Amino acid sequence: MKVSIIGGGGRVGSNAAYALQCGNIVRQITLVDANAELAQGEALDLLHGASIAGDQIITAGDIKAAADADIVCITAGSRRKPDESRLDLINRNVSLFKDILNNLAAAGLKRNAIIFVVSNPVDILTRLAITHLNWPASQVIGLGTVLDTARFRSLIADAKKLPATQVKALILGEHGDTMVPIWSSATVAGAPLTSFVTAHEQNELFKRTQGSGAEVIKRKGGAGYAVGLSIAEVIHAIALDERKILPVSTQMNGQYGIRKVCLSIPTVVGRAGVIQAHEVELWPKEKQGLVASARALEETWNKLK
Repeated sequence: MKVSIIGGGGRVGSNAAYALQCGNIVRQITLVDANAELAQGEALDLLHGASIAGDQIITAGDIKAAADADIVCITAGSRRKPDESRLDLINRNVSLFKDILNNLAAAGLKRNAIIFVVSNPVDILTRLAITHLNWPASQVIGLGTVLDTARFRSLIADAKKLPATQVKALILGEHGDTMVPIWSSATVAGAPLTSFVTAHEQNELFKRTQGSGAEVIKRKGGAGYAVGLSIAEVIHAIALDERKILPVSTQMNGQYGIRKVCLSIPTVVGRAGVIQAHEVELWPKEKQGLVASARALEETWNKLK
């Protein structure tokens, strides 16, 4: 399987490439970036570790190098400022994203390719990829709240001294200001997580999760490692046809009464892309939060020019 990363010279794209190299599952990784020299440097650095990590083909190229990719992962975009919401990025990133989509179409992107959107605001841009390219919705996936969910679980585990891999809790909805914490189904080692975490702690842990992106930007300039691992988790689910349930951003088709909007709910991901998006049972306030998230995203979508 070939994965092309558009924006592969940047922090997110190069960290994703490194996570994919360490995973040693995909066969070929191609980095594409507006800064060709930077992409070549990142590819060379990765190539130097090939004898340790695995026998993958790692290259850099222009947008034409993505034409035959099985997965096109788009990470390119303007970086979010510490005091800026992801939705505020819309005015700066939509034009750039359309240019990328146009260039992919002109390059002759194969029709069974999976388009994997990471650039922010990811839910808006995921929907834009579907409509602008007239691409099957099942073949367009946004990273959505996969990273938020990973942060949520890890912060809960750290605060309560629990094994992070045994904490199962979801963030659904928008990857941004209206994200929704799902405590109703949260568990640790099969036991209800609400037995370990007080209501006050739940609120504080969610606030910390919600502000994690801005916190990382403030401290080190931008996220890299965790988002790279999150990207690799989704790509590996596709490559291995794992049918893994992940909170990726996909286009709603009536779930929770929501249509057309792209946001995150538990979704089965496999080789064909989106296999099925599940409408799982939620507490009333969680469902209300999800609907409010959809409403906010639709309002933003309607402001696009």
